[in-house]
Amino acid sequence: MVQLLSDAEITERLNQLSGWHREGNKIQCTRELKDFPEAVNFVNKLVEPAESAGHHPDLEISYNQVTINLTSHGVGGLTENDFNMAKTISEIS
Repeated sequence: MVQLLSDAEITERLNQLSGWHREGNKIQCTRELKDFPEAVNFVNKLVEPAESAGHHPDLEISYNQVTINLTSHGVGGLTENDFNMAKTISEIS
């Protein structure tokens, strides 16, 4: 069973990630890209790592911006899986 992280653990892990912040029981990042096709291309790059990890982000595309939300829906909050996926996403350009 995956364990929820404490507020202190969440804060510690967020301090290690650039561009991510907490929104309730989610962590969020917004990427600004050149245009809509680039935004869609970026989202397509997230498919393989998300499928491999079995951990899928909630995504929103608004023209050239992609907003990424991560949470562990099954346990109702943030777990180590969310931060591992955030790190992976942060490394994708």
